[in-house]
Amino acid sequence: MSSRATAPGRPVAADAVAERTAYAGLLRFLDDPQVTEVMVNAGTQIWVERGDVMVRAGAISTGALLAAVEQMLAPLGRRLDRLSPVVDARLADGSRVCAAIPPIAVDGPCLSIRRFADRAVGVADFGAPDVQRLLADLVERRCNVVVSGATSTGKTSLLNALCGMVPPTQRLITMEDTAELRVDHPHVVRLECRPATAEGVGATSLADLLRLALRLRPDRLVVGEIRGDEVLSLLQAMNTGHDGSLSTVHANSAVDAVRRVCSLTMAAAPAWSPSVVRELAGSAIDVVVHLHRPASGNRQVWEVLELGVDDSANRVLATTGRVLDRVRAGRAGGR
Repeated sequence: MSSRATAPGRPVAADAVAERTAYAGLLRFLDDPQVTEVMVNAGTQIWVERGDVMVRAGAISTGALLAAVEQMLAPLGRRLDRLSPVVDARLADGSRVCAAIPPIAVDGPCLSIRRFADRAVGVADFGAPDVQRLLADLVERRCNVVVSGATSTGKTSLLNALCGMVPPTQRLITMEDTAELRVDHPHVVRLECRPATAEGVGATSLADLLRLALRLRPDRLVVGEIRGDEVLSLLQAMNTGHDGSLSTVHANSAVDAVRRVCSLTMAAAPAWSPSVVRELAGSAIDVVVHLHRPASGNRQVWEVLELGVDDSANRVLATTGRVLDRVRAGRAGGR
């Protein structure tokens, strides 16, 4: 089965040569500065995100795809086989690679490579000047901020931009499952989780990294994403003098972000009552900044929610989602 698929305007000979280069021809997409993500579906279909637009970019043989993944993982000491059919890792250039093979991937091997933009993304890319001033004020006042949003809305990019606004004399300690942050800051320590070995030992979790970070004299804690038991340690740290901490969480709205943080906390501390958990989250997190990616593709701050110790004290500081809210209300009324 041929893995060659000619892109529009690209000579057949160029594709033939590309197939024999590093990563079985996928390198030509990774070398394109406009490509932010490369994906392979069902073991053959290549899709790329270029300029915030998803396009079909060709095909690759299943064998070539598996060889490319093996080539990516070999320097990292990681494996992808029937015993370990899923892998999530960071390449040498900082790109994040996630892959799965059968029986996990039903239709064939799948791959996603998320790249970093060559141009640094700043807060100006996420909103109007008044939004930028609000975000700068939150960082300057050492507010504990959680950035929320759906997949690929720019949470990590905004978190990175907020970190870059921290005064240079303050010590940042970043903690991530897979290191993606590229903080432009002179005083930063980067920590990354480690998966368990093939024998099931040696794992280092985000909760472990948080305990370590608290001993490294942090001025600000930065957790790449809240998704598990580490939420309890982070909320407790925010409530014990570690002001100005930053993190992200997957959610559909700012309010949903608070609910998700509370549900994760209750899972980590099942003996706690919901009221205690809500009070802890409301006193620890000062602001939730929610991001949205409309059909146009440009990522933007959609809502900024200030938290209080209970739901009645929450206050919306800014919103740009009123038009969408009216559309949703209209659809709901027409059902």
